[in-house]
Amino acid sequence: MDSIDYYNRYAVPYYEETVDVDMTEVIEPFMELLPENAEVLDLGCGSGRDTITLEERGFYVTAMDGSEEMCKLAEVNIDQEVLQMTYEEMDFDDVFDGIWACASLVHLTDEDMRDVMKKLILALKMDGILYFSVRKGDRDGIYNGRYFRDYSKKELNGLLEEFPELELLNVWTTQDARSGKADGQWLNVLAKKIEVER
Repeated sequence: MDSIDYYNRYAVPYYEETVDVDMTEVIEPFMELLPENAEVLDLGCGSGRDTITLEERGFYVTAMDGSEEMCKLAEVNIDQEVLQMTYEEMDFDDVFDGIWACASLVHLTDEDMRDVMKKLILALKMDGILYFSVRKGDRDGIYNGRYFRDYSKKELNGLLEEFPELELLNVWTTQDARSGKADGQWLNVLAKKIEVER
């Protein structure tokens, strides 16, 4: 079962587990870097929890998720349409001032991660801000029906060095904010798209 099948099957419990989680600690630094009235992509929006936070700050949010069932739940929660689209289908060019990818890149293989990073860079406007988070650890395989790829800080820095178009602003570690998951740790990344001399 791939991750989209998983989230289609377990959409309701996943929604309930995540919809009320307080993400202030990581979403505030992201929002502070965005221009007024920014266009933001909530990539892998899940319950739509962070879409609501971003819109309350005055940003224009495109909520997107690959799981049809998650999209349905999120649409009810945020009272707007959610773009059902996989990363492979994504084809944005110079559209967003910010991309928020909270815990949404954790199921990507190394090759897929690099492909998606290229798409995210393309989707950002110049000086656009990218936030993403990955699990801190050493898993690389199938766990509980889904593929997970965790990272050490060194591995994450190595990945980011492959993309000179991204100026790294900050990498920091946080505890898992979900109830009962506090032993898990996340690596959070903020980066800015910059002009690169060819």
